[in-house]
Amino acid sequence: MNALKKALFAIALLLAFVVIEQGARADVLRLNLSDQITPASAEVITAAIARAESEQAAALIITLNTPGGLDTSMREIVSRIDTSRVPVIIYVAPSGARAASAGFIILLAADVAAMAPGTATGAAHPVMSDGRDLDKTMAEKVTNDAAAYVRSHAERRGRDWQAAESTIRESKSFTEREALEKHLIDLVARDDADLLAQLDGRVVTRFDGSQVRLALGDQAVTDIQPSLRQKLLMALADPRIAFVLFALGALCVYFEFQHPGAILPGIVGSVSVVLALYGFHMLPINLTGVLLLGVALGLFVLEAKVGGFGVIGAGGVAAAVIGALILIDVRAPELRLPLSLVLAVVVPFAVILVFMLKLAVRARRMKVTTGMAGMIGLRGRAQTALAPEGTVFVRGELWRARSPMSIAAGEPVRVTDIQGLTLNVEAERDDALVPKNASAVGE
Repeated sequence: MNALKKALFAIALLLAFVVIEQGARADVLRLNLSDQITPASAEVITAAIARAESEQAAALIITLNTPGGLDTSMREIVSRIDTSRVPVIIYVAPSGARAASAGFIILLAADVAAMAPGTATGAAHPVMSDGRDLDKTMAEKVTNDAAAYVRSHAERRGRDWQAAESTIRESKSFTEREALEKHLIDLVARDDADLLAQLDGRVVTRFDGSQVRLALGDQAVTDIQPSLRQKLLMALADPRIAFVLFALGALCVYFEFQHPGAILPGIVGSVSVVLALYGFHMLPINLTGVLLLGVALGLFVLEAKVGGFGVIGAGGVAAAVIGALILIDVRAPELRLPLSLVLAVVVPFAVILVFMLKLAVRARRMKVTTGMAGMIGLRGRAQTALAPEGTVFVRGELWRARSPMSIAAGEPVRVTDIQGLTLNVEAERDDALVPKNASAVGE
């Protein structure tokens, strides 16, 4: 019995030791981000840092490949890296990847900045939303602000602030070797295994000045997968996807209004428009672009109703193209709508919308040919004399009729109105339009 108790006690100690070891073990978390820097990607990185802190991870590796993005989102990411309780390692990979513009500043702000062979970084000079350089006064203000921001982080991280500032003032870019020689990054690693091997035992100076020795040699690497919501946000934050969704949704909604009860176009259109508007909500929108798109819709309607021989429609296409090109008010060219996409969406949208509008206008102008209202304008023949009432033969049927003038039996008549089951008629003097055989009239 004592032997059994001792065995159970030993097992309990062993399990407790394993639990303690597992609890004390801090894995390395890794996030792969290959996207533009937007509010959605900022949320993904912020959530990854929060998870690394809650799990007391040894480090967080962010594998980065980005052409740049929004300045506001970049500053949000940098601010979160600065305050992170877990060392954040930015690794530009794989070969062929880049950390340009806003991506360069995020790389510069990392606790450890690393790049893979065949990668590049830099080119963070501010530009206008349409791709042109800023005017002289504004350029000086914006450039000085960006340069000061980069310089402060480079100095804080012990990196070459002059080389870092040259990416702002001179739009310089660097390969991984050049960046290492300029002391913009800390190391060049072939792959994740090489990165971990070089980081193991490395002393890192945090943004607050404290130092941490990394022990990553025997740590497991756990990949962080963005949630379904975050993936959806990252997709909607792409202005190209949002623009296509909005155009498709608008056509579907209009089709549902013209054909009530179709249901499916209404559902698809409503969901698409709402998703597109949410995507645009995450991006800075130019009011002039919105107004031009509204003007374009108005011109499309006029083209359909007035019939401008294509001139008004062409004006609508021009307004829509210009409005779409300036719709996203950002300095980053990679977040603007490309001309090829705008033309591929606007031209078919205009053709389909004008065609549908013309069908709707034509249908409203067509004379009713069914039901009681469809009898107005039909011709027939008086079956009896109308003085003022009698019977007429219209559309192969005998009707009670009333006329403001006397009409003799057999005289041709035309229906002018219907009141209940009584027709209001008037004499039709053009006998050539009415067959002599009354029984054939209207049949």
